[in-house]
Amino acid sequence: MRKLTKWLILLWVLQTGITPPLQAQAPQPLTLEQAYELARSNYPLIRQKELIQKTALISIENLQKGFLPQLSISGQATYQSAVTEVKIPVPGVTVEPLSKDQYKLVADINQMIYDGGVNREQKNIQQLSANVEEQKLEVELYKLKERINQIYLGVLFFDEQLKQVELVKLDIRNGIKKVEAQVANGVAFRSNLNLLEAELLKAEQRTVELKASRSGLVKALSIFLNQSLPADILLATPVVADPVTDESSITRPELQMYSSQVKLIDRQVRLIDAKNLPKASLFVQAGYGRPGLNFLKNEFEPYYISGVRLNWSLGGWYTQKKEKAQVEINRKMVDAQRETFLLNTKSSLVQQKADIDKLQQLISMDNDIIQLRVKVKEAAKAQLDNGVITANDYLREVNAEDLARQSLIAHQLQWLQARINYKNTSGN
Repeated sequence: MRKLTKWLILLWVLQTGITPPLQAQAPQPLTLEQAYELARSNYPLIRQKELIQKTALISIENLQKGFLPQLSISGQATYQSAVTEVKIPVPGVTVEPLSKDQYKLVADINQMIYDGGVNREQKNIQQLSANVEEQKLEVELYKLKERINQIYLGVLFFDEQLKQVELVKLDIRNGIKKVEAQVANGVAFRSNLNLLEAELLKAEQRTVELKASRSGLVKALSIFLNQSLPADILLATPVVADPVTDESSITRPELQMYSSQVKLIDRQVRLIDAKNLPKASLFVQAGYGRPGLNFLKNEFEPYYISGVRLNWSLGGWYTQKKEKAQVEINRKMVDAQRETFLLNTKSSLVQQKADIDKLQQLISMDNDIIQLRVKVKEAAKAQLDNGVITANDYLREVNAEDLARQSLIAHQLQWLQARINYKNTSGN
């Protein structure tokens, strides 16, 4: 049947050239998670992440060139007060003394073949340092959620307030209809009707104020998301899972930052060891000068030397112990910061869990109060219909129910915010 319908529509389009109207789709509400993602992607601080990686990549590429052949050129011209002379007479052989002015131009090519692992550890340290900087950036970006939560929940709060105002206005309009009939029949004073109409205008003023405040928050949210949001945009009420009672399951980016710092410290220890190991390299020296390698030949000539060079500086052994002790102090400082963070976070989670439980009880009591206030208002409405009470008495009960519902709205939003705060504090 569906295939037949599709073919009929296609045939109709081909014959008439008119596209059937599409059914308008209701706009999808913006969710809190979408707001997080948009705010994060448009926050200026996120650009630093790419710059951190680029800086690390450049540093690592420079370190990789440490195993490329290193070329150095040197030259010197000297004048000596004395030179080596052969004064032993050799029959038939005349040894000319060397010139006191001597010249040398040398090109030295050095190829590192073993550096004790220094280059490798330096590259690892560069990458780990970049990871630490990225985690610090993640910590700052995580704080952005708190700001988005405030704006987002603020909009939801005004939405609920606007719904409540509409209910109040509906009750007042119902009262106005009843009193208008009573005034027309001469059983009520005109002042009662004026009182209700004035209260309706106050409710309209409250609507204007709430819409203006909501519009301001939506504009602020637009700035963070870098998108033009309509003033009447719908925000979905977040669905937050029940709080995790196990405080050990904290997954905040700060913990990843501390972990990255510890890994960096471990590599620093390995770099200290690598610097104190022997180094080996191949070398070739090509030179031109007077004298050459044959120092008895007083002429300009080219020459070369090649071989293996071994270098082992033992000076680092004197400071190695102190350097490692200083690195260990840094490790203990990171551990102390991590423990302090966990202590404060667990303490906050306990307080937030207590707030969630308290607000849950208040919401239950609010619902009970509202049920009672609705019964009292309905009774007052019936009494107003029968002329037993005045409009002022009726408004008093309407306002009492309104206050009870406002208290429920406030507690519900506080409860939702407490659950979101708990989730953000734990990182889950």
